[in-house]
Amino acid sequence: MQIEEVKSYLLSLQDNICSELSEEDGQAEFIVDEWQRAEGGGGRSRVLSGGAVLEKAGVNFSHVYGSQLPPSASASRPELAGRGFQAMGVSLVIHPENPCVPTSHANVRLFVAEKPGEEPVWWFGGGYDLTPYYGNREDCVSWHQVAADACAPFGADVYPRFKAWCDDYFYLPHRKEPRGIGGLFFDDLNEWDFDTSFAFMRAVGDSYIRAYRPIVKRRKDSTYGERERQFQLYRRGRYVEFNLVFDRGTHFGLQSDGRTEAILMSLPPLARWEYDYHPEPGSPEAELTGYYLQNRDWLGQQD
Repeated sequence: MQIEEVKSYLLSLQDNICSELSEEDGQAEFIVDEWQRAEGGGGRSRVLSGGAVLEKAGVNFSHVYGSQLPPSASASRPELAGRGFQAMGVSLVIHPENPCVPTSHANVRLFVAEKPGEEPVWWFGGGYDLTPYYGNREDCVSWHQVAADACAPFGADVYPRFKAWCDDYFYLPHRKEPRGIGGLFFDDLNEWDFDTSFAFMRAVGDSYIRAYRPIVKRRKDSTYGERERQFQLYRRGRYVEFNLVFDRGTHFGLQSDGRTEAILMSLPPLARWEYDYHPEPGSPEAELTGYYLQNRDWLGQQD
């Protein structure tokens, strides 16, 4: 395993994404916060706040290790419980100011479970997803097309499989609705050899900004008012609910005694909840849940 090569790639990925987002924002820069974890490892958080386009953007690199896998990491592999571990990755969430620009999330990561006298067990994970507040078909199609193109060299079944996994994972069962319009999600990936798996992780990581930045560019100057802003804040509440209640990455960070500020940087600076809210029938707000927040084949259907 090329652990240092993976780490070097992840650090450069963080650099590249922050550079492109800063350029697109045109006003604010990322602050850098390096931190250490008492049990082992640390990370480099980069956060942008109050930009011309991005209300809050967090891009976090971490490399942590310890003597025992947290429960969230061994949930699907109970035979590995109790092993030592290394975990490294880049995780990000972008919350734009303009409600016409979707929120986006991405992460790529490597886990290694270790036990003296035995070969290490490794796996990759990651993906990205898009959470619009006001739906736009062009954005949905372009987002999924970039994802499909990134997967294509690895097999015709990869995009459909990991697209479906994303739809299943980013779902709020208590709300009975998806968090957004999906993208890619994969975990426990070691079905290929290490080099191929690492190459796939790089393909996903490198394609994220190619998928997201053109959407930001198209929508960042769209006109909006207080109605749209309040709806954005209301829908951000769904994002908070998923990240705190269901997200495995959040659970892993908290269970592994990671740095709380870095773990919770995914939360928006502002959100709101309204009791029993129902959008006006036929409105753009109703269209979001009625049409866009459905598990659609965005590359295949024309309706």
